[in-house]
Amino acid sequence: AVIFDEAHELEDVAGSYFGISVSAARLEELCRDVEASLQRNRTYTAGLSGALKSLRERAAFFFSLLPEGEGRFAFENRREFLEENGEEFLGLQRSLTHIGSELENLPSKPEEVFAFARRAQELQVQLGFAMESEDSNTVFWIERRRTGREKLNVSLQATPIDVGPVLRECLWSKLDTVVLTSATLAVGGGFEYIRQRLGIEHARDLVLPSHFDYPNQAILYVPPDLPDPRTPQFSIKAAERIRKLLEITRGRAFVLFTSYAQMRDIYQRLLGEVEFPMLLQGDAPKSALLEEFRLTPNCVLFATSSFWQGVDVQGEQLSCVIIDRLPFAVPSDPVVAARVKAIDAEGGNAFFQYQVPAAVITLKQGFGRLIRSLHDRGLLALLDNRILKKQYGRVFVESLPNYRRTTDIAQVEKFFGIGD
Repeated sequence: AVIFDEAHELEDVAGSYFGISVSAARLEELCRDVEASLQRNRTYTAGLSGALKSLRERAAFFFSLLPEGEGRFAFENRREFLEENGEEFLGLQRSLTHIGSELENLPSKPEEVFAFARRAQELQVQLGFAMESEDSNTVFWIERRRTGREKLNVSLQATPIDVGPVLRECLWSKLDTVVLTSATLAVGGGFEYIRQRLGIEHARDLVLPSHFDYPNQAILYVPPDLPDPRTPQFSIKAAERIRKLLEITRGRAFVLFTSYAQMRDIYQRLLGEVEFPMLLQGDAPKSALLEEFRLTPNCVLFATSSFWQGVDVQGEQLSCVIIDRLPFAVPSDPVVAARVKAIDAEGGNAFFQYQVPAAVITLKQGFGRLIRSLHDRGLLALLDNRILKKQYGRVFVESLPNYRRTTDIAQVEKFFGIGD
């Protein structure tokens, strides 16, 4: 049997594994590795030196020609781009072939030379697929993001739109027994969503009761009076409510956001307004922030997606998790947009079949930071009252554990023994 823990991540992991990512940084890494190895083994040749120089120059030029844009965006005009820049693309491909030839012609070959040749060939094949493939189950996109020291890294990406068929072919059909497990796998008490997304046709399923005493360990507060999170007024009102909640819990909180912009905005609004130490994601590495949070009494950490899961802080040091809004994926993200389009094209309803269930799982992951042991106790606050007002909100409510629930902040105070 093969067991997949945290199986709610399997679609994204499979998308990355069966997808392609080719970047200028990856090509530069190959050049550096070849140089370091062959200089160490004294097998560096003038021909190879020239081939590496050519690859670096052609890679830098080719990636500089890619369409402008920040973050992740669809590469919609690949065909037109190739028509205009075909010679540069072929030149880069020839440079990779040349590297392979020069490595092959080395008189004496250290063991790693064969690995370098395979890497060059793999990059050539992947670059060709990313630029020339017409596969209808693949979305082609570009990511442009800053890495250390403000360096810009540009990558060509190709991701399967539906990972179900490839998982069926490579995994489900090859194994006698597969177990998928996660604390957040079910949506609305069932597994229809995960079955559809992962191409699972035949499976037995089981939802086990939690050993946590949620009604006594956690209270879920949803303020009914805050404006819609999509409106400009939300940040002002949300900051005020967060300040009030932090007073009740004496800090000791994660404040989790769906966007960096919202996180920074509300953090700035609360600077000087909150009496507790405040940490901001991005000011230090994740591990350092977590360590400082654990060691600093009454600390408050403002963070985004990377802190929604895989973070474990037990005890009173974390007594509150505040989430700004329902964590729907960004609809303009190229992979999300392609999956939405594919579901709608087949006559489905992508919002209810894909976007809502995915957001439900993310919300459950975020709230899951609070109760990590039988002794943990605290407040969960969702500042997005669409969960109470919209038809789809019911799916979220039915998917969450049976926390004590309230829309009255006085009940939150009572939970923490204030005014008793």
